[in-house]
Amino acid sequence: MPGGRITDEDIQKVRDASDIVAVFSERVPVKQRGRDFWCCCPFHNEKSPSCKIDPALQLWHCFGCGEGGDVFAFIMKAEDLSFPEAVHRLAERAHIDIVEVGGKPAAPASKKASLKDICKATAEFYHLQLMRLKSPEASAAREYLSGRDLGGKVPNDWNLGFAPGRGMLTRHLSSKGFKADEMVEANVCSRDSQGKLRDRFYNRIMFPINDVAGDCIAFGGRVVGKGEPKYLNSQETPLFHKSQVLYGLDKAKVAMASSGVAIVCEGYTDVIALHEGGVRNAVATLGTALTMRHIRILGRHAQKKIVYLFDGDAAGQKAADRALEFIDSSMTPEAGKTRIELCAVTLPDNLDPAEYMASHTAVELEELIEHAQPLLKYGIDRRLAAHDLSSAEGRSAALASALSVLAPIKDSLLAKDYAIQIAGRTRAREEDVLEALSKLAPPARYGEAADEEAAAQAPVPVQASQRRALSKTELNRLRLERELLSVLAKNPLVALAHADVLAQTKWHDPLHSAIASSILDTLMSDPAASAAAIVSNAAAVDGRAGRVLTAGGNSTETASPEEVARFLAEELAIGDAEDAIEELRSQLADESLKGTEEYDFLFQATTALQKELLEKRLAHKPVAHEGRL
Repeated sequence: MPGGRITDEDIQKVRDASDIVAVFSERVPVKQRGRDFWCCCPFHNEKSPSCKIDPALQLWHCFGCGEGGDVFAFIMKAEDLSFPEAVHRLAERAHIDIVEVGGKPAAPASKKASLKDICKATAEFYHLQLMRLKSPEASAAREYLSGRDLGGKVPNDWNLGFAPGRGMLTRHLSSKGFKADEMVEANVCSRDSQGKLRDRFYNRIMFPINDVAGDCIAFGGRVVGKGEPKYLNSQETPLFHKSQVLYGLDKAKVAMASSGVAIVCEGYTDVIALHEGGVRNAVATLGTALTMRHIRILGRHAQKKIVYLFDGDAAGQKAADRALEFIDSSMTPEAGKTRIELCAVTLPDNLDPAEYMASHTAVELEELIEHAQPLLKYGIDRRLAAHDLSSAEGRSAALASALSVLAPIKDSLLAKDYAIQIAGRTRAREEDVLEALSKLAPPARYGEAADEEAAAQAPVPVQASQRRALSKTELNRLRLERELLSVLAKNPLVALAHADVLAQTKWHDPLHSAIASSILDTLMSDPAASAAAIVSNAAAVDGRAGRVLTAGGNSTETASPEEVARFLAEELAIGDAEDAIEELRSQLADESLKGTEEYDFLFQATTALQKELLEKRLAHKPVAHEGRL
């Protein structure tokens, strides 16, 4: 992505060209109900539609999971993009050129767009060679796929290909006008020691790697016959970061949302075999262990659990051992709503997923997945099973090995529970095992894992509403604030009329204060700003704003937005006055002030505020608002 800033004019141009109903319809079925459209939320598992799309306001909100916002917010969450990336994505969709301030033309002439065009052309070339090239190598590739039950329609469904090498791809791309430097940057070509351009992949079956939207961004190649390395992936490019990409996610995301479960396996052919066998919620990592980034991406689509599916052979079990290194505090009950349900299962009879699906049904695999063990239990059981528990030496070694699995979460209640279970199975004293647990050193993290862990443990600003147990009065206050902000965001003209309320209200939640300031800033910059622009700008300040501003119900069906805003503003003003009086009374309780001028001043101020509060209450008229206010 170019390093400049996208202008407000271009953002608005893209927003105007991106009808939110149409964007949703490209990903999930939507149905009109009255003036609104509804669909099953693509971000959590549900059978009845709870996601409302308002075509008039160009906003959406899911009443099931609470997500919401404008069209940019939807694309950001659906495709795991930043705001600028979402703007560019929708600009590409609408065929709009964006020029960034301080940057270069971005779409469709942007670097990423050009690299995607190269990857697309490369994938098409490889696929044509697989299907039509008459050479011994291409024939061998087709025979290999057929022997793995990946023939028939599978190559077309997954756009599989064959890389002949010998400069054939280089010449093909050059004939289409692509530049040599761009081919190298896309990593489909490289330069030799003399600087001559050559194909990166040679005599390999090619697996196009797509992003979550289905655009080709990289390749994986399996050698035909003998040769090393057996599998060769694209190197890192501006498009492709292997620790952030999962093979097959573009095809698996719908099934993940429907089932609430994500299955993670090791290889391309495994994913394809599972999908073709009817298990369509499977993805694969690309030569790396599962990362926290992967987990966050999968968590957006699978709300229940993520299951590692390990081969039964030695390589699969080695991968299972590597997975244990991923255990951290996110897997404990103390993580609360952010807890990640990671499970694991090993296929029987030393089979890999492709072999398993050749002799079993999808129902049988789903049964294994349903009974997958939590990764912690899976790891502990594996460590214990590797030792002879009938001997003292075996039990001692098993105890040390199993206990080490708990090191990353040693201070959690879950770790202590498992430690007691380990003690029982190794015939050790619980007190001794718990003491040994407390002395364990957390495992060292390196590279990306260390960066991810640091980010996860970095202090996060905590809302006032989260720092303390809230009273019913305070909960109601926060609800009223959210209701008012939502009504004003959806009705810009009403917001303009209540600018003084936005500026003067003593917001009890810092997030609400930030949203109010953002609405004011937006309206000051553009008094004719749309509801979608108000929500988008607020979300740019704080990502949680979209949830707040789109969460209000159909309040205007029983009362006008003006009436609702008036009622809510008065409610908050009364609350502010009550808070001010309470504060003055607490100051008057100070015995040291008795008989001083300051005391007299505070008393007079309290009396005046009490009178003002009485007037506010007398003038306050109720309004029908979904029976809640």
